[in-house]
Amino acid sequence: MTQKLRWGIMGCAQIATGAVMPAIVDSETGMIKAIASRGIEKSTAVAAEFGVEKAYGSYEELLADAEIDAVYIPLPNHLHREWVLRAAEAGKHVLCEKPIALNSREAAEMVEVCIKAGVHLAEAYMYRHHPRIAELRAIIAAGEIGELRSIRGTFTYNDAADNTNIRFKSAWGGGSLFDVGCYPLSAARLLFDAEPEAVTVQAIFSPEHDNVDMMASGLVEFPGGVSLIFDCGMWAYNRQLLEILGTEGRIEVPMPFNAREDDAEFFVYTGDGTRRVEATGANPYVRQVDNFAAAVFEGKRSITSEDPVHNMRLIEACLASAKRRERISLL
Repeated sequence: MTQKLRWGIMGCAQIATGAVMPAIVDSETGMIKAIASRGIEKSTAVAAEFGVEKAYGSYEELLADAEIDAVYIPLPNHLHREWVLRAAEAGKHVLCEKPIALNSREAAEMVEVCIKAGVHLAEAYMYRHHPRIAELRAIIAAGEIGELRSIRGTFTYNDAADNTNIRFKSAWGGGSLFDVGCYPLSAARLLFDAEPEAVTVQAIFSPEHDNVDMMASGLVEFPGGVSLIFDCGMWAYNRQLLEILGTEGRIEVPMPFNAREDDAEFFVYTGDGTRRVEATGANPYVRQVDNFAAAVFEGKRSITSEDPVHNMRLIEACLASAKRRERISLL
């Protein structure tokens, strides 16, 4: 029988009830042991919906439960640091929603505390666990499109009319870079297998939305003269795309960040023509849960412990560039 990781869910956010909790139920390695909310009525209702045996009216109660091995934290960004640290102190492994913190200083502290506590900490970039990512990296490594020259990434949607959205609260880590820009930024780091050297970003900071960046676009410079050109936003037509350009061809990836079973295809363009690749489909949330358990039980970690710090360092540099309207060096 596969060893089961016993999960506690810290909050009833839509990403938890709509994606991660169903993924734990469908996974080979996980089971939901308890759910907590700031109010017992809400956690009790969600526990009943998922057949979870325990519901708590506080996060403290959940962390005190000795039958929980790991916690998933879908709380607003400004609460990540506090509850990751408290979970680590309670001896719980932690899967924390992205972005992991408000800045790189917080992220470094969280990583350090988790390492000292001997618990696994992972940032919930579920798309990285989709098998298509490994297939893209294999094509790049094989030289099918030649040497990499640039990556273009986009992720936009329009939710500007929802004035109650927590993504529009500046002090809570709101804004498009935190919410969706982090996807092409993290993807470029993964595909280039390098850390950036500088960024230049322009953004629309909206007074109607607590002055968060509602749209952003920019250039991220990597070693060797290669770059990511990206745009992101919460105030534009819905779209996603990742284009990987090489000296001998390019790869076009529709739905790069939300693909599941039936929309995992991508296209390779070379001098020999166009090749449509039927990539392996999967639920990336389920893969994320099983890979997390493999890291806990077997020490199999595909992402380094310092990765969340690098992610936050890049995001905060992008924000600084947009606010100061200048190129920011990361060297």
